[in-house]
Amino acid sequence: MKKTSTCLLGAAVIASTALWSCAQAPAADTPRVQVAVDEAGRRVDVTIDGQPFTSYIWPASLKKPVLYPIRSAAGTLVTRGYPLDPRPGERVDHPHQVGLWLTYGDVNGIDFWNNSDAVAPERRSRMGTIAHQRIVRAEGGDAGVLEVEADWVMPDGSVVLSERTRFVFRGTSRDRTIDRETTLTAGTGRVAMTDNKEGMFGLRVARALEEPLGKPEVLVGADGSPTPEPVLDDTGVNGEYLTSEGLKGSAVWGTRARWCVLSGDVGGERVSIAVFDAPSNPGHPTYWHARGYGLFAANPLGQKALSGGTDVLDFAIAPGESATFRYRVLIASGGLTAGQAEDAWRAWAAESTGGGQTR
Repeated sequence: MKKTSTCLLGAAVIASTALWSCAQAPAADTPRVQVAVDEAGRRVDVTIDGQPFTSYIWPASLKKPVLYPIRSAAGTLVTRGYPLDPRPGERVDHPHQVGLWLTYGDVNGIDFWNNSDAVAPERRSRMGTIAHQRIVRAEGGDAGVLEVEADWVMPDGSVVLSERTRFVFRGTSRDRTIDRETTLTAGTGRVAMTDNKEGMFGLRVARALEEPLGKPEVLVGADGSPTPEPVLDDTGVNGEYLTSEGLKGSAVWGTRARWCVLSGDVGGERVSIAVFDAPSNPGHPTYWHARGYGLFAANPLGQKALSGGTDVLDFAIAPGESATFRYRVLIASGGLTAGQAEDAWRAWAAESTGGGQTR
């Protein structure tokens, strides 16, 4: 992989804005971004300038590989800890929503989104699993690169989709980025990914980045256990969504936009998380399955469910064919304005070429 200076990358991403500054370069013999593989621990750890950023993990307790946890450049955790590492005050819900992932709720009639150890026995025959297979490439440098392969496994053990995913990790003193490019290839049969609300590229955020809902919720107690009764505690909860179309808050759900930003104060740090949808993606501009309780997801395929029937996609991959999905996640310390988000999306979209959709 050709190495490019972090300063130049930052300039390309933010165009004319001056929001980010470049970090001081480390020693010449030390990769700025390090990607450390631990096969026995079922994880790959990513650090930037020696500071933890995120990890690619595939523990036996999860039904899909995820990036978890994710931190800002200042080290602030922006992802929820529950259920892997519960933190006091967090919601106790949706145990399948861990870190950052890519799954879907209807693949030839099987649900790959909601699967977890908490699924009732009578529902397990309708749940699929994404099984990590191997690490193809793990490389540090000015940017970190991780390429992996996984199988989308049906309840009967057959493989319905083969996945090849490439992550690229970058950062400066003020921001972190994750680029994900996932190619899904069908086997000998047609794979229908019928319009479904539960999808697709998702992130579960820290409690402070949720929207205050003003109603009692079951939260993790001070001792790390779920509280026995629902409690009302929106202390420090201050997140707000904003899309490229100018919609905010709860109005974002079920609408289309090329990017969406979630901003708020987390432990005294102003943080924005932006998710960018590539123009080459199927269903672009994506619909947003963005909920006030902390689910932040781009769902390009669930159009009928999210539009109330106005749009219908009925996406499918023909036997032996592939579909590629590209996204960028930008975690910006200090926050993002709409103009800065738009400039960053345009610069990235211009670089994100190829791929596309199949029907």
